Amino acid sequence: MLMLGALSALPAFTVDMYLPALPQVAVDLGSTEALAQLTVSCMLIGGGVGQLVIGPLSDRFGRRAPLLVGLTLHVVISLLCAVVTSMPVLIGLRLAQGFFNAAAGVASVAVVRDRFVGAEAARVLSRLMLVIGVAPMFAPTLGTFVLAHGSWRWVFAVLAAMGAALVAVVLLKMPETHPPRSRLTGGVRAVAGGYGRLLRDRHFLALAVIPGLGFGVLMSYVVGSPIIFQQEFGLSENQFALLFAVNGVGLVLSAQVNAALVRRVAPVRLLRFGVVAQAVLVVVLLVVVLTGAGGLPGLLVALWGVLAFQGLVPANASAMALSRHGEIAGTAAAMIGAIQSLVAGSVSSLGGFLGGDATAMALVMLAAVVLAIGVLATATPAFRRGGWHMPV
Repeated sequence: MLMLGALSALPAFTVDMYLPALPQVAVDLGSTEALAQLTVSCMLIGGGVGQLVIGPLSDRFGRRAPLLVGLTLHVVISLLCAVVTSMPVLIGLRLAQGFFNAAAGVASVAVVRDRFVGAEAARVLSRLMLVIGVAPMFAPTLGTFVLAHGSWRWVFAVLAAMGAALVAVVLLKMPETHPPRSRLTGGVRAVAGGYGRLLRDRHFLALAVIPGLGFGVLMSYVVGSPIIFQQEFGLSENQFALLFAVNGVGLVLSAQVNAALVRRVAPVRLLRFGVVAQAVLVVVLLVVVLTGAGGLPGLLVALWGVLAFQGLVPANASAMALSRHGEIAGTAAAMIGAIQSLVAGSVSSLGGFLGGDATAMALVMLAAVVLAIGVLATATPAFRRGGWHMPV
């Protein structure tokens, strides 16, 4: 679990550790902050494409080989980023870095499906989703610490060290969980056939979209909270860091509760309850924001409640989606990850277009959870008679 958690966190750390360094990068390379931000967008784009390519490769060649290649190239590219002198070159390197370290996220989820099914898969995935959800909240803090002791180039040196450590751990501790007899055979046609099967499975697509909408809720908070709490409410950097930590506790608790409950309660029940409860709490959050009821404490309590139910949504939806296509778990994990990146990135960016304030954040969260309920209700039997027994 520690190894899979570290693997699943690597892409998030590669994106978010770098965020505090953006102004420094723009100045040092004689460029603009807009181009510096493009290095982040390219990293995300590369990650989405990388998952779609590496997923089928892991079904064809096993989990270890594509993972080790991806991690090794992550190390090499991180070191190149640390010595780069041109913004266009950095943009290209970040695109490639996102592509190759997508192997870590794909492998961690596929290994879970190789080893576990049903409720056990949901239990293990809840731990991984905890790491994936919490990493974006704490990675910028680590980046700030690195910047306090060196330049932005040291961030990439740390990322290279992380990748090298993971290479060693995988070589020493990770067995091959996808044996040759179970591997996908054939070339491009087989890969296209695997994605074709997934695209024709309406239930799979519905369950694959829901984690993206759930992470859209989380990323709306991550992206919008610095402006909301430091500019709107005047919190200091230390107060804001404490707030982030408290909300992180909510995520941790919900993931632990889900991991414990899923052994006795079907994942579909937890998913159904989680999205409805989250929707109710987002409505409460929106009312608090619009009316000012309770002031800052009221806003913080409502927001904590919204984030505390996050642990019941992505893990259960992902486990149910993966259970439908265990024979191509790598391809399925890649599809889920790519959809998650696309949906979460699109949803979380809407807050800025709506004004970037607390009202915008609450409206985006509400839209995401309402869409999640709509998808679950219309494209799966979860809300219909017998839906409580929807197979995982």
